[in-house]
Amino acid sequence: MNPNSHPCFNDDKRHTVGRVHLPVAPRCNIQCRFCNRKYDCVNESRPGVTSGILTPAQAEIYLEEVLAQKKEIAVVGIAGPGDPFANPNETLETLDRVRRRHEEIILCVATNGLNILPHVKELARLKVSHITITANAVDPDIASKIYAWVRHDRRVHRAQKGSAILIEQQAAAVQALKEKGITVKINSIIIPGVNEEQIPVVAEKMKALGADIQNCIPYYKTKGSDFADLDSPTKESIAHIRKAAGIHLPQMRHCARCRADAAGLLGEKTDPRLLAALQKNCQTPAPNAPKPAQNPNRPYIAVASLEGVLVNQHLGEAHRFFIYDKENGTPKLIETRAAPEPGRGIRRWAAVSDTLKDCGTLMVSGIGQTPSQILKKEGIRIIEMEGLITEAIDALHAGKSLPHLLPRRKTTCTAVCSSTGGGCG
Repeated sequence: MNPNSHPCFNDDKRHTVGRVHLPVAPRCNIQCRFCNRKYDCVNESRPGVTSGILTPAQAEIYLEEVLAQKKEIAVVGIAGPGDPFANPNETLETLDRVRRRHEEIILCVATNGLNILPHVKELARLKVSHITITANAVDPDIASKIYAWVRHDRRVHRAQKGSAILIEQQAAAVQALKEKGITVKINSIIIPGVNEEQIPVVAEKMKALGADIQNCIPYYKTKGSDFADLDSPTKESIAHIRKAAGIHLPQMRHCARCRADAAGLLGEKTDPRLLAALQKNCQTPAPNAPKPAQNPNRPYIAVASLEGVLVNQHLGEAHRFFIYDKENGTPKLIETRAAPEPGRGIRRWAAVSDTLKDCGTLMVSGIGQTPSQILKKEGIRIIEMEGLITEAIDALHAGKSLPHLLPRRKTTCTAVCSSTGGGCG
């Protein structure tokens, strides 16, 4: 293993040394306003995109097929499509499987850095030699414009608080990785009108922490993201920012904005044979796996949510419900429905039951005793939790528990239902 052969860290190697990304990490612990992982085109090259998700065991099999077809592959990486350390078990098991079979191969991981710190020691044991951390700002005020929310220690944090936590964790991660002798690259997305002036500051701060190189990546217009209407930065702006940042850190200038399932040389179009191999190995339910019980008259899942991303509203706060179904193994939003107006006492919960008459499950961050009893009596299962809607629905349909999703603490509720958290009236 020659760590200097990594094509992303050494421009001289990009035409001769290939890499493969194993898409084993679907969940993410932050929401970037420039990101949309739901949209996937096989001809599109950008982070967060993959044509399938592999388990660690499937990734091991898939890797052998890739190595048999692509002799230039010398690097194995994990880059999502979510964040590797929002999926630490899958990430570390995959790296361990690869290292056991291929002592000579270079291992790398691309992450937002939020949850890597507890795993630095294990990464060093596995001889992971290269880590990329995406850091777009070191000022929480600016970062809060980029990140909608951050989930840390099983809690969702928004605005400056979430951004401050992310920035703090990233800094600690860089220091810890460098103490283990791991090469660290900083990816920084150039977002016009948001963080252009901040990126050289990121370079200066990360250099002080020991980072080795920076990759200033032009913002890519992504369909369905909050920043979908922003224009990409101009070539002149990119050059100016790289020059300013380059005073502090060497600049990578040959980034191919790789997919989470990229395989081959940088910038090389996806080989149809490898795409077929990936899809062949993608996770499918076991033939005899039990299916979760489902009332055919209530096939849908209702969610109380502020924005349609997180389960984060008490039933009494909800002005609308997001209605989901499962289509081709993926949670699909069917529609939104207005919640009955407050102030009607027990009749309100009967009206909620009628509104959700085709929903077998209701996910809320909190619910009082009275509405809970009424809805359960009508055949609606209540799940109290906080977390990503899609994760919860995936687990629910797979018949799994939700250990990584956190039930809401009982606190005094300020909702218009005048509840105390012990029972809505």
